[in-house]
Amino acid sequence: MIDLYAAGTSNGMRARIALEECGLPYTLHPVALDKGENKTAAFLAMNPNGQIPVIVDRDGPGGKPLTISQSTAILIYCAEKSGKFMPKDVATRAAMLQALMSASTDVTPIFGSYFGVMRSKEPHAPTAQLFKDRLRSFFKVWDDQFARKKHCAGDEVTIADFSLYAGYARIKGAAPDILEGLPNVARWAEAMAARPAIQRALKF
Repeated sequence: MIDLYAAGTSNGMRARIALEECGLPYTLHPVALDKGENKTAAFLAMNPNGQIPVIVDRDGPGGKPLTISQSTAILIYCAEKSGKFMPKDVATRAAMLQALMSASTDVTPIFGSYFGVMRSKEPHAPTAQLFKDRLRSFFKVWDDQFARKKHCAGDEVTIADFSLYAGYARIKGAAPDILEGLPNVARWAEAMAARPAIQRALKF
């Protein structure tokens, strides 16, 4: 059994999508970030950075408990543990890793910065617009790519799709105008949203 400590951020969604899609049994432990539950001694013992998500696999390698933070690391771990959503073909795997890094290290941090500006006591409009424009440019590239392929790395669903969808879902909920007029992204997102595992994963 795996214990998941998470909240409904894109990073938290990413980890829960991984567990649901890979069919790994887990228990969700919601972490109230607004109450500082990610800064308690118990949580910091799992992740000294005080960030969600964290998983604790009680039946890790060799039957020993394993604690992992960082949502993308959790995605990869779940895929490898379950043997799912990780292409075996070298070229497809490379395409998947490229897409995974783009979703995890480009889209999510920029959105986090935008969200941080907008939640500040005195939001700075030019800075917020800068981040919005950057996000828009990323998704325009994705829209062009989805015109040529069904999923992030080709014809099959991979963990790169899960990573990107977590970011997409948060942006769609908080700043939907960023995603307007991108029909291929919308088609891909509709297909991802129809997956039962993703529907379960987004219910925090």
